[in-house]
Amino acid sequence: MTTPTATAPENVTLSFKGGSGYDASLLVLRAGSVSEMAELLESEGTSLKGLLERASKIQAFNTELNTPAAKAGGSAPKKFENGRVVNKGSAPDGPADDDCQHGRKLVEKGTWAALFCQAREKSDQCEPLWRQKDGSFKAK
Repeated sequence: MTTPTATAPENVTLSFKGGSGYDASLLVLRAGSVSEMAELLESEGTSLKGLLERASKIQAFNTELNTPAAKAGGSAPKKFENGRVVNKGSAPDGPADDDCQHGRKLVEKGTWAALFCQAREKSDQCEPLWRQKDGSFKAK
């Protein structure tokens, strides 16, 4: 005869991410069941709010300390765009009426420069903006 084994309590995890970036902090709450988690949130809601506010301030301070541009000799801040890491602000602003939603990349070769659309598919790319003699950019 086999002895029935006791089942482990249901495990519930609730995560709060401190931002949208991969480097954002993560606060994790664990409980044995959904009802236990609900009870925890109900009874500790005010404390949890204070904890999240403090964690947010610590995250902002930590990010400020560790931003590459803040370090002496550091590089420009980076962002992830269209599957690539690019420097923030690496391309000058195009015309105010530029409606490219994919972002643009500055390419300079000898005597010319242009802002090219960063859409992955060539068929989706917007028209390039070419540098004019006055330094502004516009489509041909």
